[in-house]
Amino acid sequence: MIKGFFLPAAPDVPVFPLFVSWNDTTVSPFFILDTGSTGDLKITPEMARDLGLESTGVGKITIANGQTFETRIAVAYASMEGVREPVSIVIEEGSPLAGIGLFTKFGYKVVVDCQNRLVELHKM
Repeated sequence: MIKGFFLPAAPDVPVFPLFVSWNDTTVSPFFILDTGSTGDLKITPEMARDLGLESTGVGKITIANGQTFETRIAVAYASMEGVREPVSIVIEEGSPLAGIGLFTKFGYKVVVDCQNRLVELHKM
């Protein structure tokens, strides 16, 4: 199980830790749970530079308001509890986000308990 938390400065925002790697470089930011996105991950341009990532193609994603659009994507690896999988990454400004595609790919059930301020990812 992976435990997350709600951000103290943004009390309605659930986050969890995740390792993202490319070549010999790894970053491990906290990602916001973006249950409205069908994609895997969104990272900042600075994180992409740190990893040495470049866009490799165009992919379609759906965001929380239901809008689907094409965007440039890159491929890197995410690691959760010792399991490493290739993931699609959108590189854009803003907070790092983890979409439903990531949890489906890794086989996790996401539990967000707002009343008790708990975030848990359970391997299924």
